[in-house]
Amino acid sequence: MLQIKRRNDMIRRSDEIKERRVQNARGGDNEVIFYDWMKPEDAKGHGRLFSKLVIPPGASIGYHEHSGEFEAFYVISGEATIDDNGKQEVIKAGDMAICKDGEGHSTRNNGSEDLVLIAMIMNML
Repeated sequence: MLQIKRRNDMIRRSDEIKERRVQNARGGDNEVIFYDWMKPEDAKGHGRLFSKLVIPPGASIGYHEHSGEFEAFYVISGEATIDDNGKQEVIKAGDMAICKDGEGHSTRNNGSEDLVLIAMIMNML
């Protein structure tokens, strides 16, 4: 009997997660690598990003503000210098940062190893 392989929308296999390289992300320095776990259509208008980010030494995501949304990111490994609305802070593995609606931030890897983050951007409803 012929078995039909059904598509499973619940599971996204590692070979389906594409690497997206962004040069000068948000006006930052060098290249940041995104592994987009969520596709925009998955959130049905409730969010636009759920990704693993790899920020190599010397690379950054430039300062930007969030309007109508918020971003949360968790540091898996490495160390980041973030600009939290004009205040410089250092965060490291195990720390989390939240940029609320109407606020701004940037993220820079000043360390000697890759900075690895899990980031999520959700819309304010």
